[in-house]
Amino acid sequence: MPVTAPPHDALDVLRRQDPEVADVLLGEERRQADSLQLIAAENFTSPAVLAALGSPLANKYAEGYPGARHHGGCEYADAVERIAVRRATALFGADHANVQAHSGSSAVLAAYAALLRPGDTVLAMGLEHGGHLTHGSPASFSGRWFDFVPYGVDAETGLVDHEQVAALARHHRPKAIVCGSISYPRHLDYAVFREIADETGAYLIADAAHTIGLVAGGAAPSPVPYADVVCATTHKVLRGPRGGMILCGEELAGRIDRAVFPFSQGGAQMHTIAAKAVAFGEAEAPAFTAYAHRVVEHARFLAAALAAEGFAPITGGTDTHLVTADPAPLGVDGRTARTRLAAAGIVLDTCALPYGEARGIRLGTAAVTTQGMGAPEMARIAGLFTAALRDDPGETARVRAEVRALTGRFPPYAR
Repeated sequence: MPVTAPPHDALDVLRRQDPEVADVLLGEERRQADSLQLIAAENFTSPAVLAALGSPLANKYAEGYPGARHHGGCEYADAVERIAVRRATALFGADHANVQAHSGSSAVLAAYAALLRPGDTVLAMGLEHGGHLTHGSPASFSGRWFDFVPYGVDAETGLVDHEQVAALARHHRPKAIVCGSISYPRHLDYAVFREIADETGAYLIADAAHTIGLVAGGAAPSPVPYADVVCATTHKVLRGPRGGMILCGEELAGRIDRAVFPFSQGGAQMHTIAAKAVAFGEAEAPAFTAYAHRVVEHARFLAAALAAEGFAPITGGTDTHLVTADPAPLGVDGRTARTRLAAAGIVLDTCALPYGEARGIRLGTAAVTTQGMGAPEMARIAGLFTAALRDDPGETARVRAEVRALTGRFPPYAR
């Protein structure tokens, strides 16, 4: 079911004081409500999370950690961070949690800073196979500071080639192996990665930014028992505020904390940490477990429906909230598909396709599941995809009207 309406008292104040900015925020609220939000990295937070983000903790400077701050007046900042840490470690079964990372990329940076030195060799999924910018892109700190060796997926199945990973690890002897992706729709075999890391003397870093919400709901395997460090985000399927998180064992806790502060960040964003605590609490409820499993069911149904419409889902389907597909059988590439779908009110991303220059589409079912949509809506959405791709202004207008009608039945925030 859709969550209840967010509080508008603050927006009313803003409208009176700064109508220009208020109009932008209201426009964004309408955009989210009137179009299908299928970006895999996005979701709708609860009003409680939004309330924490707009709380007085936004005013508080709190460099350091609970009990060891560099500013006075941190008793409530300490209290809320302790709550967030306690809930995170319980939710994921970890010894230690750092909840101060500003983003998933910040969390990965801190993990590298804790375990590596510039010039160290790191094994990670290649960018063209679904790896993240922090997995070795020359445009990122990762590719500039470390020597990344990419591994990939099998050309036939689209699945991670574990034999290639093992061979590369034996040859290059990396200081760390990263397992994680932004567009790999299948579960990762963390146990196999752990075996390879142990054999070659490497740290194992799991980048679970996309799947950690599924882990919280028991709908995906947890990397915590296998990885030395787990980096994650608190938005996406987890439905918390935009931010990062790091999980690890006690033996690395001090190194991880120092790598976040003071090495790579300054003062913690205490309002965001409060919102993370709220989200962790929400994820502990049985309703969230049911939600996480529905997200996966809907993704599988949508992947099958898209295949029936002529798309080519990568790996033939999905185990997660992610669906990646090649629209080439319908006569368009990923970028063209994204543009035409956006014109019809269907919002998603493109992604790299392994072993080729073309781009595919990447979408997720977390947000539409939060809105209360189910399997019948997934089937209808797949049909709207093909209609929108015809590049017919009349069809585009028809699909746009149908999208508005659909989202009107399933508003992200019920009034």
